[in-house]
Amino acid sequence: MNDTIIRNIKSLILPKKTDRPLRGREMDELNIIGDAMVVIDGGKVVYAGAETDGYEAEETIDAAGMIVSPALVDPHTHVVHGGSREHEMALKRQGVDYLTILEKGGGILNTVEQTRKATHEALFDKASKNITRMIQHGVLTVESKSGYGLDRENELKQLNVSREIAEKFPIEMKHTFLGPHAIPKGADSETFLNEMIGLLDEVKDISDFADIFCETGVFTIDQSRRYMEAANEKGLRVKIHADEIDPLGGLELAIEQDAISADHLVAASETGKSMLKDSDTVAVLLPGTTFYLGKDKFADARGMLDNDGAVSLATDYNPGSCVTDNLQMIMAIAGLKLKMTPNEIWNAVTVNAAHAIGADRGTLQEGDAANLVIWDAPNHEYIPYHYGVNHAHTVVADGRVVYERPGLL
Repeated sequence: MNDTIIRNIKSLILPKKTDRPLRGREMDELNIIGDAMVVIDGGKVVYAGAETDGYEAEETIDAAGMIVSPALVDPHTHVVHGGSREHEMALKRQGVDYLTILEKGGGILNTVEQTRKATHEALFDKASKNITRMIQHGVLTVESKSGYGLDRENELKQLNVSREIAEKFPIEMKHTFLGPHAIPKGADSETFLNEMIGLLDEVKDISDFADIFCETGVFTIDQSRRYMEAANEKGLRVKIHADEIDPLGGLELAIEQDAISADHLVAASETGKSMLKDSDTVAVLLPGTTFYLGKDKFADARGMLDNDGAVSLATDYNPGSCVTDNLQMIMAIAGLKLKMTPNEIWNAVTVNAAHAIGADRGTLQEGDAANLVIWDAPNHEYIPYHYGVNHAHTVVADGRVVYERPGLL
């Protein structure tokens, strides 16, 4: 007898399971089964498909005519950090740009100062609140970056907090070393980059990926290439913050270095976008960041998809440029500003998001971990349509209910 059956599912969203990310027109293909059920045993999916009488279980969950999907995957977050930067919001509204704030000791450098002052315990408590909200919004897989330490002690502190979060919460986490996230005040970029390259040996056993911020005023293409080559030599897959503000060729570099993902890409070149079709590098788009910064130009998702590229979506949760734990909100912005279809959006926050961080998540095929969400929505298009609220009714991690929306008193 199985452990659990979820019955009375109005529609079951089943992204395609592949050994590579979905590209181009594939992203608009989504298997949706009406009048469905999911059977779970030992934390794994036994069956996910049309209602049938062929299974029994010790427990039955009534989905009450709601919809079910795999749990969401957030492949780009900065969830471990100290402090907050709400005082910068007024500056941004006045038109002060990100790089100017950074030059004045704000931005990332402000968070670096607060992260260095914070204890391991304080960082854990703060990140725990954000992770809890992410789970409540249907996310059970999260990538977590360092990058607010900018020295050995504090980069390791962030990574170790991230690993402790993964042990304490019912989620899968991937940990990314982002030592070269900014240049410390008064430091020389070459000297600092060499220090971060020197840390790769120490962080490779507690990190899944190495990342770098390739942008005007931070690290150049040549510096980023040197860092990525060093990380690859140490056995770390690479990621890159690329072409967020200026078209430096970061996407092209990511593809050259076989990066698992290239993130941001608002200013990506036509050449870079055209190269995606021949690569397994996933373009991780962060429209919430563009929205929060009040910019008019969003990443060209349609151009990437029309070039048969693989696209994913993430929150980019961080204290300065995208302060949200709600990936559902990002789904809405993707529909409104990136012109993505509902099917593309769902694939971008499940199976392709999982490929962007090398996680076996985002699908509900036989043998998959039973990580799923029961959504209080009439259909899969409704969630990106009705924005700014939480549609997750019940969240199931490895076959166990970990969140259920409370009712009214």
